[in-house]
Amino acid sequence: MDQSEEMRDDECLSGTASPLFSPSEGNDGSKHSLPIWSSPSLELVDDLSSAHDVDSTPYSSPTEIPSDGSKGKRISVEWNHCKKRKVEEDLVGESKQEVSMDCYHFDPNLVRRKLANMVILHEYPLNIVEHIGFREFSASLQPLFKMVCRNTLKRDILKIYDYERGKTFMELEKIPSRIAISTSMWTSSNKRRQFMLVKAHYIDDSWTLESRVMRLIYVPFPHTNEVLSNALLDCLLKWNVDRKLSTVVVDDYGTTDAMIKILLDKFQISSLILHGSLLHMRCAAYIFNLTAQDGLAVIGESIDKIRESVLFWTTSKKRNKKFEEAARQLHISSTKELILDSKTCWNSTYLMLSTALVYKDVFLHLRQCDSSYNCIPSEIDWEVVKDVCGTLELFYEVTEFVSGTTYPKASMYFHYMCLVKMELSECIISSNEVIRKMASNMLEKFDSYWNVVDCIISVAAVLDPRFKMKLLEWYFPTIYGDTAYEEIEKIRRIFYDLLEQYHSKEMDKEDSFANSSFCMTKGFQSKSLSEFDLFVSSEIKCRNVKLEFDHYIEDGVLPRTPNFDILSWWKGNGVKYPTLQCIARDILAVPVSTVALESPFSTNERLLGPHHNRLHPRTLEALMCAQNWLQNEIKGSSSKLEGGTIQTILDDYDDCGEASDDTEPLKWNSFSCL
Repeated sequence: MDQSEEMRDDECLSGTASPLFSPSEGNDGSKHSLPIWSSPSLELVDDLSSAHDVDSTPYSSPTEIPSDGSKGKRISVEWNHCKKRKVEEDLVGESKQEVSMDCYHFDPNLVRRKLANMVILHEYPLNIVEHIGFREFSASLQPLFKMVCRNTLKRDILKIYDYERGKTFMELEKIPSRIAISTSMWTSSNKRRQFMLVKAHYIDDSWTLESRVMRLIYVPFPHTNEVLSNALLDCLLKWNVDRKLSTVVVDDYGTTDAMIKILLDKFQISSLILHGSLLHMRCAAYIFNLTAQDGLAVIGESIDKIRESVLFWTTSKKRNKKFEEAARQLHISSTKELILDSKTCWNSTYLMLSTALVYKDVFLHLRQCDSSYNCIPSEIDWEVVKDVCGTLELFYEVTEFVSGTTYPKASMYFHYMCLVKMELSECIISSNEVIRKMASNMLEKFDSYWNVVDCIISVAAVLDPRFKMKLLEWYFPTIYGDTAYEEIEKIRRIFYDLLEQYHSKEMDKEDSFANSSFCMTKGFQSKSLSEFDLFVSSEIKCRNVKLEFDHYIEDGVLPRTPNFDILSWWKGNGVKYPTLQCIARDILAVPVSTVALESPFSTNERLLGPHHNRLHPRTLEALMCAQNWLQNEIKGSSSKLEGGTIQTILDDYDDCGEASDDTEPLKWNSFSCL
């Protein structure tokens, strides 16, 4: 980091400036309030004849009296400003608008807060307040506002961060259910610093899936198991969620298994679900990415030949036009355009191959028409690519599915996982040696992932009333063969263990309440009867909780409808299945991926934006966390968000860049996973 920049950034943490009022502060007399007519910049109305709302004869001066002696009203300039007036707009295409100037009060502290919110939400550089154009624009809107400097803006952002952090902390504190944690590593684009992003996922009291960024932790080198686990553990302890964890979904950055083992040694095992056996959940998008890359590496030569052919016919407009003309002559009905892939994004390679397969006959035809085209793939190359694309198509669909965060994915994820495993198992017995080798590499990596997550995704699938145990009974015989029955019974035992653990937790609460109530009673008889009541209650509830899961399974599955809302179903069936409802609330909140939809296919590192590379880690954390918290507040108010998304300055850069096909691999924004 540049030394002068570092010094300027650090100064904002200890400097002094006019304080920004608390975001919770209302409009009171302590604020600087000026009525519109007291503004020194206001000018008198030159032509009062434009005041259409004045019902008396207008004069050129408020005190002028007509020479003919007729009576008329005097007009106050101040009153003319406060009256509602129709204003003719000079802008081209603008219609007449009504402007109300009634009792306007200027609050400089509110403007400072809105300015800081704008920079946070849209990722503007902090030095925007030093740009001449922005300063002139702001002054034209309100000359009374004194534009703040860069360091003052930083202090305002830190105050907003502290306030929003307190609100988010209290929100997580009140959640009675467990919280799933996801972590991912981020790197500044200058590759000098790395950060750990920690997010909390939970289902709130209205049964809506929510997620909140907790911290963006600067992690110094070296990134050993102890350093990463200590950074995460410190965050969980400070946010007081270490005793209400459900799972930890980790972006596989080389030390996942060892990191989870260290965490298990430091956690209180009794506070975890089934003593921590379901704690570890690997990122699905990351595993699918690695698996697909391994498969593509086997057919690298065939891919290179097709890539050269695509490059040959897309390098110039003349060649591209010739290719399109050949496609029309051969009556190719597809309207897809040839695209050149990015080697770091396997989905772009898949899309390049699948599109090239459509125009296979065109490539063969052009080889005869153009002698300069000599990089035509062989028939074997086309066959291999065709078989590989069939497998990658499933990987492509699954990766797109797991990369959203607005709806629970865990219950449907089991279905896709089974499809992938069966597809790879079929490729293992292919007659093509290349396909067998590719499938062998992919299946080895996939199985290592399946063995970690098979229990939790199976539990999530059973908690879907459209599937229950029937989905396991449908897939497991194909996947496990002769051991399918043992695997199904293993999941059933897990449910019984979960019911017992959750029931014991509820009993502990009731015992605590009964003991506190007993202290208020007197006499030996009351004591003995109270203990008897607890004994009878425990007997009944133990018997009922064992039958609850069996009743849930015996009720049969619901029909699969496209708009089925699993969270609404569990919200409405808590009376019938109270303990299972608690389990569902914890398990269905578990994310299956730490990667957002922006770039689930890329092998590149997740990079922070260019505007934030040189910021102090505390300032960077304040910007990233506060953006997530403010976005959630805005999304909670439909009146404030009309488009459904909040654009950032980097989105504008993408829109203004070179035109690209819709299939162009998406790139990471600075805060895109929020």
